[in-house]
Amino acid sequence: MIIRYFLYLIRWQLSTPLLAVSIIYFSKYGEFWSTVIANFIGGLIFFWVDKYIFTKKFDKPIWQVRSIVTCSDCGRRGRGYRLVQTKDYDRSQDSEPKFRCEVCSARKANELKDSGIDIE
Repeated sequence: MIIRYFLYLIRWQLSTPLLAVSIIYFSKYGEFWSTVIANFIGGLIFFWVDKYIFTKKFDKPIWQVRSIVTCSDCGRRGRGYRLVQTKDYDRSQDSEPKFRCEVCSARKANELKDSGIDIE
């Protein structure tokens, strides 16, 4: 998240010269309208930049851990794990997420690796 925030701050600073030039160029239409036009131009350009920043997938896997769950594979109660998201795998929208104990989670991770999903 820090990387995305840093990219966003850089993007924000890059918009300053563009908006300033636009406001100066369109100043003949008055302060209000030159600002509206400059913001419109900025929106046309920076929508795509923001979309890239905020939809770029992480390269590292995102795991969710819960203290007490019932393993969806073996039924043991205890700490549970689930892989939420990685490069080629996304279960972030699961309405009923499946948590697994440490042993079953490791087995599932190996199955995902064997099927070509990179989880490291």
